[in-house]
Order: sequence, then structure tokens, then C-alpha cells
Amino acid sequence: MRIIAFNTLAATLLAVLGCGHHDASHGHPKPLAVAKSYAGAYPIKAMGTTGMVADLIRNVGGKHVQTAQLFAADVDPHLYKATDADTAKLAGADIIFYSGLHLEGKMTEIFDSLGRKLPCFGVGDYLDRKLVHKDEEGAVDPHVWFDVTLWSQAAGVVRDALALYDPSHAGDYRANCARYQQELEELHAYAQQRLLEVPEKLRVLITSHDAFRYFGRAYKIEVKGIQGISTESEASVAHITRLVTFIAERKVKAVFVETSVNPRNMRALIEGCAARGHKVIEGGELFSDAMGREGTPQGTYVGMIRHNVDTVVNALK
Repeated sequence: MRIIAFNTLAATLLAVLGCGHHDASHGHPKPLAVAKSYAGAYPIKAMGTTGMVADLIRNVGGKHVQTAQLFAADVDPHLYKATDADTAKLAGADIIFYSGLHLEGKMTEIFDSLGRKLPCFGVGDYLDRKLVHKDEEGAVDPHVWFDVTLWSQAAGVVRDALALYDPSHAGDYRANCARYQQELEELHAYAQQRLLEVPEKLRVLITSHDAFRYFGRAYKIEVKGIQGISTESEASVAHITRLVTFIAERKVKAVFVETSVNPRNMRALIEGCAARGHKVIEGGELFSDAMGREGTPQGTYVGMIRHNVDTVVNALK
């Protein structure tokens, strides 16, 4: 009986510790676990932070899950500070999913606290660590959704978390996820094919901040950002000057602003190129840390990726 009691306690502790926020930038992520299965009325109330995360929940959760999105379409998650009302919304959910890998860096304490009371998962924290990019200073890059194959892994994280939390509908979550991952496989192939339309020497993506490294790695395009991985970083005059020199020497024809980032630095870059005698145009607006508004094609993950791919290809080729 003592052995049984000890094993039960150990399992409970593992389940509780598996929930909530954890720093997955070192070693392997912890295994998915929940303290107890869902026992309330349906649909389950799920909260996602970004549009990309909420879109995952909707596709995998299906009819058993009612999904709410915390961040508006134009919110920069790097800089977002939760209000008391936001905290209340999160606390009123049955289960929470956030992007993780420090994307919502100013909300860490909130996720730590809520994770002790209800299932709370940072989907990026459970991805294959070998595929997570770090910058030159060792900072983890949270923008994993720009490699569609990695975001397909994130769909699997949501599937497994929901199946643990609501095992009576685990089969539905697996079937929903399989259908969605097939759609993502087709999206990945679309992105690969379209980027091949741009000659390799012209395949250079200049953006407002360094959010597209995964995109560059997955689809063979050189990427440079004015600001760093987080928009909290400031772009120095020296860095902008180096970018101007790079653009002029490579004869880059277009640069891209982002919907959730202030365009002032990009305007300074364009003016700097003009002063060097090289005309570079604004190639269009890309979605980076936020999707489009609900009800628009760009308000879904698939629509957002297709928009970005088409915008880049049409401006560069």
C-alpha cells in the first residue's frame, strides 16, 4: 500500500509539474502532462494568446472546444503587458495555450501562476530542441510558425495536450489534427514551389525585425532584420548603415514592413539607400508576430503564410 501511495503521489507531482511555464531553452522540454482530466460541460473553454496559437486550437479542438484569442490582430506579443482584465480572462479558461519560447516574455509570471491551477502549455516549448534556432548571442528565436513543418509539430502538441485533458474525445482530436497536418503539408509544398520562382541571387528578405529566420531556413531565402529577434531591441545607426551597404551592394530591389511593428526604421533604411544612389521599394506588408483580422483570408494561419509567400515572391522575382 505504501508503494502504491508513493507511485500515486509521484504521478500526481509529475502531472502538476508538467503544466505551466518552463524554460525549454536548455535541454529537452518536459513531457506533456495534466493534473486531472476535464470533468465539466462542453465545449471546453480554451484560451490562446496569439492568432497563430488560437488557430491551432480551433483546428485541432473542433466542436469540443470553444476558443478565445487574447491578443488582437495588430498586437506585438514581445511588448505586450497583460491587464487585470486579461488575467481574469485567462483564469476563466479551462485550458490555456501560448506560443512559448519567450515570445510573450512579459507574461511569464502570469503563466507560472496560472499553471499551478489549470493546464497551461507553451506549444513552442515542446518542439524538437534541435530545430529551434538561436541568434549569435544564444537567444532563442520564438518565431517557429514560419517553418510550416515546425508548426505542424505544434499542432501535435495541442492534440496531445487536449487528448490528455479530455481523453473521452482523444480520437476526435487525433483525427482533426491529422486532417490539419495534411493541409499544412500542402501549404509547405506551396511555399517551397513559389519561392523557387525567385532567382537564387535575388532571394533576399529584409524585414523590420528578425522574425523570419525559420522562414529563410525552410524555404532557402537569405534573411536580415533591422531589429533583433525581439522588438524590444533597438536598431542602432551602425546596424542600419551596414544594412544600407548590404542592400546597395546586393542590389536588393524590395524591403518589407510588418503589420505589428512600427515602420519608422524601415523608412530610415529606404531613405539611407536613396542617399547611396540605390532605389529600393517597399515590397509590401508581411504578417510576422500577428495574423490578420478575423474573417479575412490572412486571419487564418494558412491564409497568413500564403499571403506572406505571395507578397515576397511577387516583389522579388
